[in-house]
Amino acid sequence: MAKTIFITGASRGFGKIWAEAFLKRGDKVIATARNTESLDDLVAAYGDAILPIQLDVNNRDQVFAAIGQAKQHFGTIDVLINNAGYGLFGTIEETSEQEARDQIETNVFGLLWVTQAVLPVMRAQGHGHIIQVSSVLGIVTLPVLGLYNASKFAVEGLTETLATEVKGFGINVSLIEPNGFATDWAGASAASTTPMDVYEPVKAAFQAGLTDDIFGVPEATADAVLKLVDADNPPLRLFLGKVALPWVKQVYAGRIAEWEAWDEVASAAHGK
Repeated sequence: MAKTIFITGASRGFGKIWAEAFLKRGDKVIATARNTESLDDLVAAYGDAILPIQLDVNNRDQVFAAIGQAKQHFGTIDVLINNAGYGLFGTIEETSEQEARDQIETNVFGLLWVTQAVLPVMRAQGHGHIIQVSSVLGIVTLPVLGLYNASKFAVEGLTETLATEVKGFGINVSLIEPNGFATDWAGASAASTTPMDVYEPVKAAFQAGLTDDIFGVPEATADAVLKLVDADNPPLRLFLGKVALPWVKQVYAGRIAEWEAWDEVASAAHGK
């Protein structure tokens, strides 16, 4: 059965790949982008099945207007995919106030505004699926991406809470947590801080760890996303890629060992 999908950040990368995958199989897509000219090829190929909307997710009023326009146009919004966001490369000390605020504004608040805007629509229709594009870096961290890590950790906490609040309305909630993929996320879509020489060894070590094999093929993710959208009982969390699960298992084993090693101190702090 055809679905109506609202996707933010659909101008390139995952957003555009997934939008086209939905359109190919007969779904309707509301595709948002800061510049909708990037969607002209999809409009030419799929006509009325796609509704492009110019949207800056940082503008809350604009977000609510876009959701209203989508609902009026197609009559329903079955799935929201919050994909808009970007990466800020640089160490924490290098990060300016504006860079930090911009990163959190887009990756956290932008996602929050779109989520808040779609919830009344989904509650009224008695069904829906909200999919937040997080990252494996919302669970584990890498140096040189501190503010990005922080933004995705926030998305994880917000979304896990949301899932418990809206299940009774017939709304499913999922987190997509990709490992690295060969999109332009680290290229034209990224921002960078002003470098400090003292952190060059940290950055060199980071770069040395970026082997070709850890980056997945973006187009290969489409089938997984279609399966997620079609699932009767979708998971709260879905990794994309083969690197994420082994990495997270290794990190969590270390975390649990450390918590257990300090459990006597922790328990004593309970006071009774």
